[in-house]
Amino acid sequence: MDDDSVDRLPIVLPQPRGHSGPLLELVARRIRAEAESEVESFDLRPRHVVALTLLDLVGEQSQSDLAQALRVDRTNLVGLLNDLETADLIERRRSPHDRRRHTVSLTPAGTRRLAEVQNALGAAEQRVLSALDPEQQATLHALLQQVTAAECGEQSQAPFSAEHADA
Repeated sequence: MDDDSVDRLPIVLPQPRGHSGPLLELVARRIRAEAESEVESFDLRPRHVVALTLLDLVGEQSQSDLAQALRVDRTNLVGLLNDLETADLIERRRSPHDRRRHTVSLTPAGTRRLAEVQNALGAAEQRVLSALDPEQQATLHALLQQVTAAECGEQSQAPFSAEHADA
C-alpha cells in the first residue's frame, strides 16, 4: 500500500449495522477539531474555556473550590488563572471572610469573551451537523441527552426545546 492510498482510507471503516460507536467517535472528533480551531482564534485553550464556563455557571468561587471543580492541582490552577487574569477575563480578590483565601470571578470582559466563544463553538458544531435539518439536530440532541442521563443514573431529561439549543 503506498502513501497516497493510506491518505484516502476512511477514518471509520464500514461497521456492522447497529454499531453507532464508531460514527459517534467520528462526529465527536470532527466537532472537537472545529471547536479547538475556534478556541485558538480567541487566543485561548480549551481549559480556559472550561474555567470561564464554570465561573459563568456557578459564579464567584474560591481558588481551592475552583481547582476541585475543575479537577486540577492548585499549582496548575495558578497558571491557568494567571493567563485569564492577564487577558482581563477573570479577577482574583482576597476573600472578605478569610484573608488567606482568594476568590475568582469573571470580569465583564470575561463574560463578553465567553459569549463570543460560545457563539463560535455553536457555529462550529453547526458546520459539522449541517447535513441534518434543525428538527433532526434537535432530535439528535434530545437522544444524546437521554443516553447521557441514563449513563449517569439520572432521570430522563425533559424533552428538547429551542431554549436548550445552545446547551
